[in-house]
Amino acid sequence: MPDPIFSDLYQDTEDLIWAPTEQVRRRGRQRARRTQLAAGLAAAVAVAVVATGVVLARPDAAPPPVPPATVEPITPTPAPTPSTTPSAEPSASGAPTPSRTAGEPAASIGGGPTSRTPSRTIPAAATLQLADLPTGFTMQTGKVDGDWSLEFMSSFCVNESPTLSDGEVATRSVAFNSPTDWIVQRVTRHSGTSATTVMKNLRKLVTGCEMEQPGDSLSIMAESLGGDDGVLVGSDVGGQPGRWLVVRQGDLVAQLRLDSQTTPTEARRTARSVANRLCAGTDTC
Repeated sequence: MPDPIFSDLYQDTEDLIWAPTEQVRRRGRQRARRTQLAAGLAAAVAVAVVATGVVLARPDAAPPPVPPATVEPITPTPAPTPSTTPSAEPSASGAPTPSRTAGEPAASIGGGPTSRTPSRTIPAAATLQLADLPTGFTMQTGKVDGDWSLEFMSSFCVNESPTLSDGEVATRSVAFNSPTDWIVQRVTRHSGTSATTVMKNLRKLVTGCEMEQPGDSLSIMAESLGGDDGVLVGSDVGGQPGRWLVVRQGDLVAQLRLDSQTTPTEARRTARSVANRLCAGTDTC
């Protein structure tokens, strides 16, 4: 649409061509007033813009972009990390003392000594084997019976004899036969230091025995034959000789009934074989 001012001007110009002089002057004065009114309005708008800071724009103009708000990043505070170092209180020497685990024996803390629970079994390898005996022997099967031990011999003593089963926790027996001989062995395991006590009691039994019949005897024929301790015991009861070999290795004690004519030299060879076999059942070798 044409601007009203220019439209009027065009109309006035066209009228000037045909209008009389007085009419031309009147229209000229009207145009002057309209021009002054438009100039005053423009000046008022400019003053308002400067005073208020309002920006006038066309209705279809896009609003100026609003810059995005700046957000300061929030750094999370790290959670405290649990210490991986086990708590320990310093001992008197300044070294940390570890805490005891539930169920752990107090004596085992810090590498201290602990009491070892003795095994309740004795392996077959801890007894004599056919390879240890002269040719002609066979291994007896079944249970070993008979009154062959030194404990039975103590029944010929009128005085009371000390026990040879102190702290005993396990036992195993084996027997061997030949056309002319019979060898039987019993291995016992003893708790703590009871095996050492058994060897002491053995000597007391032999040397302290007061035989019932005059002429009968019970004596130690040889010592230090093998293992941690080895003793050969001989007897003569009613004119019948007897031999027993007792060998200790660690917590095991082996007692053997040997041929009645066994010499100390022969007993020493057997004692070495017995001691070597006992090492299969104890950790002291």
